[in-house]
Formats: sequence, structure tokens, C-alpha cells
Amino acid sequence: MDINAIERQSTPGLISGTMLVIATVVGGGMFSLPIAMAGVWFPGASVILIVIAIMMLLTGLMLVEVNLHYGAGASFNTFTQDLLGQKWNVVVGIAFGFVLYILTYAYISGSSAVMAQTVFKYSGVRFPANISVVLVSMLVGVIAWYSSLLVGRITTVLIIGKFLAFFATFSGLVGHIDVAKLADSAEIALPNAQYLPYILMTLPFCIISFGFHGNVPSLVKLYGTQGIPHITRSIIIGTLFAVLLYIFWLAVTMGNISRADFPPIIAKGGNIDVFVEAISGLFTSQYMDLILTFFGNFAVASSLLAATLGLFDYIADLFHFPDDNIGRLKTALVTYFPPAAVCFFFPNGFVHAIGYAGLAFTIWSVILPPILVKAARKRFATSHYTSPCNNTVLNLVIVGGGIVYLTVVLDVFGLLPTFR
Repeated sequence: MDINAIERQSTPGLISGTMLVIATVVGGGMFSLPIAMAGVWFPGASVILIVIAIMMLLTGLMLVEVNLHYGAGASFNTFTQDLLGQKWNVVVGIAFGFVLYILTYAYISGSSAVMAQTVFKYSGVRFPANISVVLVSMLVGVIAWYSSLLVGRITTVLIIGKFLAFFATFSGLVGHIDVAKLADSAEIALPNAQYLPYILMTLPFCIISFGFHGNVPSLVKLYGTQGIPHITRSIIIGTLFAVLLYIFWLAVTMGNISRADFPPIIAKGGNIDVFVEAISGLFTSQYMDLILTFFGNFAVASSLLAATLGLFDYIADLFHFPDDNIGRLKTALVTYFPPAAVCFFFPNGFVHAIGYAGLAFTIWSVILPPILVKAARKRFATSHYTSPCNNTVLNLVIVGGGIVYLTVVLDVFGLLPTFR
């Protein structure tokens, strides 16, 4: 029996799409936020997160409007080429592929590091990083090949486990939040503390932290053109949940680890295993430390599955691979082998990968959506769905995207101040 035929007969509920969005944006990447936002610290970080969340929500809804003109199964490659032409499609295709590949690399790196740390912690066996890379890549590749529906179901289980472990772990730290640490008061602050110079450095990490846009075509494919309320509500609920959770996460971490204690963490590279080790030092209970370990593993595993589903669908659309066992095997190989090969030789690039992904991600998640909407509104007289953005909002988002893009370029060339 054709598994994919069964999938198409299913009618997913709102929870499936919402979990897909949440699992994509809330996961291993959140471990980079306290490190990336240490320069501006908690008050500034909270404001920045809210502003970026609103912008990313709007651009996500813009993509829904455009994608629905082309129906379920269409991806960025399809509607970008039709609306903007081959040149734009090449630029966006390179940017889109680069971002999803580098995020896949980042989450393979994070998953492998956490898995190796877990094995060593509880068995004493030092697991080689490149071996854990191979195991993680093969496992997620097999799951994606077998069924997209299976990815959704496993992701749902992982995200439930992740949040249960998250709140079980960090609810105990809420009572230990030190307001002086959270506000970085004068008595514990670094000498001549400055915050404003580090604002621009946070933008690429915030953009990536709300990066569900690669899964908009997957949501349209999941619900179809008749499931517009489910598509938009999944995005709205997922974004709202993410921003509230991020602020809570920053409050717990920054309220327990002072700003002055972050430079040593950053100096070690800031990979997930390093930050988990720093947090575990706050616990005196072995039981709580075990839950933290589960949370780290669930977080990166759910992000790896959910984030790479967008790349999987894009590869299938780009190369016109059929949706059968052989076609899905080809898609899985093209999706997972390149980032796994890079990670095999360079296994510890999680934080750097998350940051540099913002360079290309800004193009198709911030700048591209309003341009696509403008072109679509000129092309099509009617629309299945209209995003809540008039021409002024579209232009403001384009300008905002340009600022973020310039920020990332300056960072790549080392022209921005960094907190170390």
C-alpha cells in the first residue's frame, strides 16, 4: 500500500501545523540566544525579540498569500521564477539552499555534540564526534525518506517531551532568578559596561530564531488551499509561543548566570554541549541534571527533523523527484549527505553556522516576501488569502530587511563590535 496515498487522505488538525512551526523555530537554536544576546542583555534582548517576531510573522503570512496562488506542492522555486523571473530565482535558490543546508549542518553539529556528551556522561565512553555525525545523519535521513507524516508525528512527540523537560528543568530556576543579574546592576556589571553597540550583532540570530519560512510550502501542502485558517493560525500561534518562550528562557538563564560569566562560555565556542554544561552547573540535583540532558537532546532532534523538512520538500520540487520510495531516497541523499559530509570534518560549528545563516536567510525570509506579494498582487486579480500588509508595510519590511542584511555583511567582515 502506498504510504503517501494514506497521508493525502488524512485531514491534519491545527496541532500538526502548529507543532511543525514551533518545532522548527524553538529548538537547538535557542541555545545560541543567551550567547548572542549577552551584549545587549535581558531588557534590550526582550524588546528586540518582540520587534523581530512581528516582522517575521508578517513576512510568513506574505509567503502564505503568494504560495496559495500556486497550490499545494509548489515551493519557492516555483513561484519565485514565475513572479520574478529566472535571475531572481537563481539568487533566491542559492540563498534558500544555503540557509537550509547550513541550518541542517548546524543541527547535525548540535545533535551530534549533545549525543556524544550524553553517552560520555552516563557511560564513560568517549564517542568520536564524526561517528556521532554519521549516526545522526543516517537516522534522520531514514525517517524523512520513509514518510513526511512520520516526521510530523515524531516531531510532535519530541516537542512535547522537549517542553515537558524544559519546564521541569527551568521552573526550578525561576525562584532563583536574581534581579540584579537580570538587570546587570552596577555592583555585578563588567567595568564600563555598554549595551547599545551590540544591538546589530543580535539581529541575525533573532531572524533565524523565527525562521519557519522554509516550512510555509510544507504547511500549504499539509492543509491544502482549503485549509487557510489552519495555515495562518499555525504560524500566528507558533510565533507567539516562540517569542514568549524565548523571553522566559533568557530570564531564566540571564537571571542565574551573570553577564560577566558569559565571556568564558563564548571563548569555548558556545556550542550546545558547552552551554548545557554551564547550565548543569546550576543544579545540585542529579535528577534535574538528567532532565536537562533530555531537554538538550529533544531540542536539537526536533529542530533537525522540522527544519530539514523544508529543505527536503524544496529539493524534491527543484529536481522534480517523484513522491515514491526511489524518489524520496534521492531527495534524502541530496538533502542530508552534503551537510553531513561537511559536519564530519568540521563538527563544532553550531553557533557560527546559526549566525552566518542570517546572511542568506534575510534575503528570502525578509526581503523576498514583500517583493513577491507586490508582484503577485499585480499579476492576480483575486487571492485565496490576503496578508495584513498594505504597500507601506511592504516597503518598511524591505527597508528593515536591507538593514539586517547590511548588518550581517558588516559582521562577516568583522566591522561590528562583538561581546567577548
